[in-house]
Amino acid sequence: MDRTQYTNLAKAWEFTEERARELEPSTLADARTAADESGQLQGPAAQARLLGLLVRLTGASSVIAVGTGSLVETLQLAYALDNNGQLTAVDSTAQGITLIRKAFAELQDETATTLRAVNAPASVFLPRLNANDYDLIVVAGDAENYAATFAQASRLLRDHGAIVFTDALALDTEQGGVINPADRSGKATAMRELITTVEQDEEFESTLTPDGTGLLIAYKK
Repeated sequence: MDRTQYTNLAKAWEFTEERARELEPSTLADARTAADESGQLQGPAAQARLLGLLVRLTGASSVIAVGTGSLVETLQLAYALDNNGQLTAVDSTAQGITLIRKAFAELQDETATTLRAVNAPASVFLPRLNANDYDLIVVAGDAENYAATFAQASRLLRDHGAIVFTDALALDTEQGGVINPADRSGKATAMRELITTVEQDEEFESTLTPDGTGLLIAYKK
């Protein structure tokens, strides 16, 4: 690829993000603004829309969202369930769980989807859940969420279920994340290890994409 093509890729990211922001419902836009103002900066709107589409494409009825500081993405998952099934949101931080509980309280009267918010580390809560009971798991937030959740994914997911890791390229680090080999920060190192672990796991078929800030998607065979 030449320089023009790389420039066009950056412009394409901006274009798709602008389109996604324009299509974002007012409730999600308001949630994004409130979260950003509280210091919980939200991920790309296009990424949140893609996660919602994955719910519909997979026909998921039981979804887990780990790291609910990604409030807009979690709400997008709830809307995509279309008044069916259950969404379990897990967050170990006080700020993250406060945001999602407030949002769920406002949404509860508008949806028949069962909404559950749990304040606990993924490594503590996920082992308590029933096996083979979930269609989709979405992971965001702190570095420790990722490996801890993947360790439970094979047990929790039904056959042909999927797990999606957001910010898989760790682009929010000051050194540039996974794409910079010199970045040895905790998040970048954890993501490199996770990518290798998932790609080598024979129970899953996976792909790494540059969507949003990097998505690692794994499908349970």
